[in-house]
Amino acid sequence: MLDQKRIARYLAEKRRINGLTQQQVADALKVSFQAVSKWENGTAYPSIELLYSLSLLYGTTTDEILGAADAASAGLSYSRAGVDVVITDAIKKAISEYVAADNVRVLNGLGPFASLYDIRFEGMEHPVLALKSEEPGSKQKLALQFGYTESICHDMVNHLVNDITVMGAKPLAVLDTIVCGNAEKDTLKTLVKGISDACKNNDCNLVGGETSIQPGVISPGVYILTATIAGIVEKSGIIDGARIRPGDKILAVASNGLHTNGYSLVRMLMEQMPSIEKDKIGNESFLEAIMQPHRPYYRAVKDILASPFVHGMAHITGGGIEGNVSRILYGENGARIDLGKVKIPRLFTHIKNNGSIADEEMLRTFNCGVGMVIVVDSEAAGKIIASVARFYDCYEIGEIAPLANKVEFTGNLVW
Repeated sequence: MLDQKRIARYLAEKRRINGLTQQQVADALKVSFQAVSKWENGTAYPSIELLYSLSLLYGTTTDEILGAADAASAGLSYSRAGVDVVITDAIKKAISEYVAADNVRVLNGLGPFASLYDIRFEGMEHPVLALKSEEPGSKQKLALQFGYTESICHDMVNHLVNDITVMGAKPLAVLDTIVCGNAEKDTLKTLVKGISDACKNNDCNLVGGETSIQPGVISPGVYILTATIAGIVEKSGIIDGARIRPGDKILAVASNGLHTNGYSLVRMLMEQMPSIEKDKIGNESFLEAIMQPHRPYYRAVKDILASPFVHGMAHITGGGIEGNVSRILYGENGARIDLGKVKIPRLFTHIKNNGSIADEEMLRTFNCGVGMVIVVDSEAAGKIIASVARFYDCYEIGEIAPLANKVEFTGNLVW
């Protein structure tokens, strides 16, 4: 039971020790002078959020405020170590609304030791789970630095969904992990909301996860995101490149920028040329252009995943076109790609010119405008292009040839 009078005396004493007036406290917390006065005469409590801010202002913890005593004399405490249970419980309550509650397959909510997901799929003869973990790389450093907190969550989830989509899988559920140095409720709530919204945009759900507060290990204000996705695919419908054969057409699906790869190089360029941040790329600044969320392809291709004419798909991430297309080539099959047909967004040209980057390096580091590759039966290429083009630009860039598992480039990139 909280002792309101003792808490009031403790707050008044802490304010005086810190040399603050009631008005200065009110100004710091953006509340009225009367609110601070009520806290100190025992007629009201600060809210959970204000309690945390007050503890930081006074150099104490919420546990010590609620207990109306410093914990130092009583020994060590978790709050003293940097993990305030009162605040973490409040954060869990705040983010619970974003964990799936409207999907009948999700059998529980936030709170149990693990998430339960019903995997009965009537009509599927041999369901196979597709599993993948991912993090948004060094793009998340820029995102937190420049206020793209929610956007980076879409990057992470879209990347995950694309990775299982190219295997023919339907996304089902996502589990996230957020590691941070201190618990900032608004930031954590924004991150979880972003992940949840991104899941819904991809016809799946955020079903649970982990928030790990590690003071002394992670610096305050630093957040590290990772997530794992589970999808489902009929075993006979797995798309892994095994059906690829000579004569198949190679289609490109357009990216909208860097997606989640190449940011270490871009950050180096920004450090060397700080003014580039405000350069104009069409109607956007350079910063806005590089922070466009990773494009999600599931809804654009889900209607063709079961098509017998789709023989292979590759998500173009780190390693570029060559590095990722080679992952779906087997035996004597190779890919001959005409670089002159690749439609390169202006952003990549700007990066190349300002960084004096060779074509080979651009191709290894970036997607250069190709976010996904689809290998299809030549007779069905037109229909596949028309289906995908309802969402994103899709066009032919090459064909499969007997090249012993190699990707061969012809022509030159047109910058």
